[in-house]
Amino acid sequence: MLRKKSAITLVTLMTATAAFISGCGNSATNAGSSAAPSNAPVKATADTKKPVEFTFYFTGSQNVKDLWDTLIPMFEKQNADVKVKPVYIPSGTGAQPTYDRILAAKQANKGSGDIDLYEDGLSNVTRGQKDDLWDSLAADKIKNLAAVDEKTLKDISNLAIPYRSSAVVLAYNSDKVATPPKTLDELYDWIKKNPSKFAYNDPSTGGAGNSFVATALYKFLPEEAIHNSDPSVEKGWDQGFTLLKELGKSVYGKGIYPKKNQGTLDLLTNGEVDMIPAWSDMVLEQVAKGQLPKSTKMTQLTPGFNGGPTYLMVPKLSEKKDAVYKFLDFVLSPEAQGVVVDKMHGFPGIKLSNMSKEIQDSFKGASEGFRSFNIGELDKDMTKRWQSEVAAQ
Repeated sequence: MLRKKSAITLVTLMTATAAFISGCGNSATNAGSSAAPSNAPVKATADTKKPVEFTFYFTGSQNVKDLWDTLIPMFEKQNADVKVKPVYIPSGTGAQPTYDRILAAKQANKGSGDIDLYEDGLSNVTRGQKDDLWDSLAADKIKNLAAVDEKTLKDISNLAIPYRSSAVVLAYNSDKVATPPKTLDELYDWIKKNPSKFAYNDPSTGGAGNSFVATALYKFLPEEAIHNSDPSVEKGWDQGFTLLKELGKSVYGKGIYPKKNQGTLDLLTNGEVDMIPAWSDMVLEQVAKGQLPKSTKMTQLTPGFNGGPTYLMVPKLSEKKDAVYKFLDFVLSPEAQGVVVDKMHGFPGIKLSNMSKEIQDSFKGASEGFRSFNIGELDKDMTKRWQSEVAAQ
């Protein structure tokens, strides 16, 4: 079932081949004796019970919509008693009103605002924790939750499901770099020895550059600090910022930091640089589409860059939670996660050990060293300080 990407040596993808039915039949059936007259009243039976319908709000690019357009019919085919009503908000049109609607409904004693499931990033998971919006999720209600990494769930106090993830990796032109760095120290040494051939984007404009900066700062702190959002941690950032200022002399343009994740990918595409930190899913997708050279390869460092899950949250005041739990259990199944890998070019939300051997093998090299950071509001202080101490030098 695995669709090989010949240009990628470290990650291959799984293709779902099942045929899908887009809806479930809801028509009622007549009851009574076959001898009854045609105008006899219809009696209700257990079979005429309508499925429970819940509303699912999500946002993102077209590939996110394509994913749910595949998974929802798969689920409904297997579960005729539940109907999912998807509400898609295209990327860039503003997903914040969805969160605000859930919060406003709670404050007005109007339940969850007719939103039963919500997809978003870590910032709204933690914000919702403060506003007491999210339901606490447990394996006794969602069996496949046991397949999710315990540390990831602990980071978010079991208030969301990380159903897919992407890692920041080192992407490089293998025609120019025969032996890529394997550790952070080797990477920093390579940058200094190959001036202007490495670039990372402004950390306030994209997660790849943000990861590069955060990884440098936390290199000098205890491992557990990547899960600590207490402001006292900031006192340990000094060595990291000294390192980043030193590297600034050797990065692209002697201190030019492109905007957004795509900015550095464009530099790699046109050959202006030979190595960048990048999101694994973006690299895979663009190589597959021919937007990046076939010579592009990826590797993970030790210790690794951080990655980021995308989460599904259940509003605590939803009246359809049992139906939502059933859907979430399906989403975390190896079957559905295989579709996530194929459609999103990223990591599954469950541990790789629960996936097929083919998929496990396909992630060798890219998954080792993958780390999940959760520093909460400290991220804003980090980028602000980077602007003043690194970008402005």
